[in-house]
Amino acid sequence: MRTTMGYTVESIGYVVGAQGVVSFASQTFFGTEWGWLHKVVDLSSTAYLGMVVLGLALVAGGVKTRKAHQRRQTA
Repeated sequence: MRTTMGYTVESIGYVVGAQGVVSFASQTFFGTEWGWLHKVVDLSSTAYLGMVVLGLALVAGGVKTRKAHQRRQTA
């Protein structure tokens, strides 16, 4: 179960981080809105950078959870 949760959290982190990167880049460098997040909520560029950090944290947490469970299984 922990392995599945690790993969799930990691996958959500990739989606959140990717949306943050795409939205930040489009708003900052091109002055347009890309991705689907802007259709749901209007955020500033700083908030999109926060989403990138949140996505990275979710990915790291998912990997850590998955690896810790795998180490316990082999020990």
